[in-house]
Amino acid sequence: MFPVLQAKLVRYEELERLLQDPDVLSETSRMLDLQREHGGLGKVALTVREFNQLEVNLATAKEMFESADDAETREYAQAECAELQAKFDALRVELEDMVTAGDSITRGSLIMEIRAGTGGDEAALFARDLFEMYTKFVEKKHWKFEVLEISATELGGLKDVVLSITGSGAYHQLQFESGGHRVQRVPETETQGRVHTSAATVAVMAEATDIDVEVRDEDLKIDTMRAGGPGGQKVNKTESAVRITHMPTGIVVRIQDEKSQHKNKAKAMRVLRSRLLEQRQDQANKERSDFRRTLVGSGDRSERIRTYNFPQNRLTDHRINLTVHKLDQIIAGDMDDVVQAMVNYDREERLRGVVQG
Repeated sequence: MFPVLQAKLVRYEELERLLQDPDVLSETSRMLDLQREHGGLGKVALTVREFNQLEVNLATAKEMFESADDAETREYAQAECAELQAKFDALRVELEDMVTAGDSITRGSLIMEIRAGTGGDEAALFARDLFEMYTKFVEKKHWKFEVLEISATELGGLKDVVLSITGSGAYHQLQFESGGHRVQRVPETETQGRVHTSAATVAVMAEATDIDVEVRDEDLKIDTMRAGGPGGQKVNKTESAVRITHMPTGIVVRIQDEKSQHKNKAKAMRVLRSRLLEQRQDQANKERSDFRRTLVGSGDRSERIRTYNFPQNRLTDHRINLTVHKLDQIIAGDMDDVVQAMVNYDREERLRGVVQG
C-alpha cells in the first residue's frame, strides 16, 4: 500500500545507513546535504514505518482472534483488533493526505522571488507590501527567512527581492503563491484620490540541494563586478557582485547583497539550483497533465491570480473564486485562510485525479 511513500521510507533508511558511514561523515558538505534530505523525509518515513508496523500487529491480532479457543482470549483479541483497526484507519487517512500532497510535504525550504510589475513606483510599493506580508506570515508560523537579494527604489518600494524561507510545511503551504498579484488602491503618490491598478509577481520554488540538481562547473559562466545601486562605500569598492549564467538553459542569477564575493556566489548557487529544479518540475507537469500552476510572468495585469482591493478591504483569488473581506488582516500577515484554501483545493483536485501526485 502507498508505493510512493514506501519508496520514501526505503530512501530514509538508506540515508540512516549513509549517515553512519565514516566516509560520508568525513565529507562535510555531503553529510549536510544528506542530513537535510533525511530531515525532510522524516515525517513521511516515520509515519509509513508506524503504518507498516500497525499492519503487522493488526494481522497478528486477527490471527489470534480467529485461532482463540476460549471466550476470554477471543474477547481480548477482539478488543485489540478494534483498537489497532482504529489507529490503522486514522493513519491511512494521514498517508492519503501525504500522497495527495506529493513531494511538497517533504520540502521545508523554498526560494521566493517578488518583483514589481506594471505600475511604476506604485508597483514597487506593492511589491514591498507583499514582501512584508509574507515575512509577517513567516514569523507567525515560527519559520525563518533570509533575504538573499534586494533592490529598493528611492521611494522605499522594491524593484525585486529574493528570500529563502525555511520551516516545517513552509513550501507545502506557500507553493501556490506563484503568479501575478494585482492591487487596486489610491497610491501614496496620488494627489487627487484616484484608484490605480498595478501589479507585482511572485515565484515560489522548492529550494534544491546538490542531491536534487547536479550543476557541473563546466556548465557555468561566472562573472564578477562592482555592485550597483544605493550603498555608498559598501557597494563600490570591490567586485563583490556575482552573476552566474547556466549555459545549457540560459538561466542567469545575479546577487550583490553581501560584501563578500564568496557569500554572493553561494547565494546565487542556491537560487540557480532552485530555478533548475523548478524548470524540471514544470516540464514534468506539462508532460503529465494539462494542469499548469501559474508561475512568475511579465507582471502584466492580465496574468493575475489575486486582486487586492484596498478601498473595499477585499482579496479575491481568481483560481478558486475565493473572496474575503479582511484584506487589512491578510496584509498584516494573517494569511492562514487564504493559504489553506489553496492547499485544500489542490488536495481535492488531486483526489479527483485532475492532477497526478
